Amino acid sequence: MRLTEQQLLMIFPGARTRSGLFILALNNAMARRNISTPGRIAAFLAQIGHESGQLQYVRELGGEKYLEKYDTGDLAMRLGNSPEADGDGQRYRGRGLIQITGRSNYLQCSRALFGDERLLQQPELLELPQWAAESAAWFWERNGLNELADVDEFNSITRRINGGLNGLQERLLLWKQAKTVLLPPASL
Repeated sequence: MRLTEQQLLMIFPGARTRSGLFILALNNAMARRNISTPGRIAAFLAQIGHESGQLQYVRELGGEKYLEKYDTGDLAMRLGNSPEADGDGQRYRGRGLIQITGRSNYLQCSRALFGDERLLQQPELLELPQWAAESAAWFWERNGLNELADVDEFNSITRRINGGLNGLQERLLLWKQAKTVLLPPASL
C-alpha cells in the first residue's frame, strides 16, 4: 500500500508543506521494511507523528544543558557515548522521525542503512527526509514493531520507542486518525 500526500495531510494536518518533502521518503522506507498493511502504516505514522511533531522536527529539541544528560553518567554509558564531557550528548542527540539517540544507536543505524560508520562523522544525515524516514523504519523493523502492530499492541509499541508511555494520548489520537484515513469503515 502506497500512502498519498493527501492521506498524509489528513493524518498530519500540522505537517503542511513538509508532507511533500516526506511522502516519497516515507513510502520508500515503509516498503523496504515491510510496513505495508494499513494497520502497520497507521501505527507507524502515529508514532512518528508524535515523535516528530507531525514531521516538523527531525532533531531532538533542547539546549546544551538539557543534552548534558547524554554526555556523562549512566544514561550516556547506556547509549554508547564516551564517559567524558566531550560533546557526545550534542553530537548524538535524537535525530530522525523516531529519534535515534546515542553513539551506539547511530553506529548500528549507520551500518544498517549505509554498510559503514558514516553517521558517526555525519549525524546530521538523519535530519534529511530520506534518512529520517529510513532510520525510523529501520528502528521499527529492528524492534519487531510490525508484529506488534499486527495485533494492535499500541502501548507496547510506544514503550519500545519511548521507554514509557510519554505522549500516549497524542499518539492514540494520531493512530485513530490514521486508521480512519487508511482502513475501510467496516475494519474500524
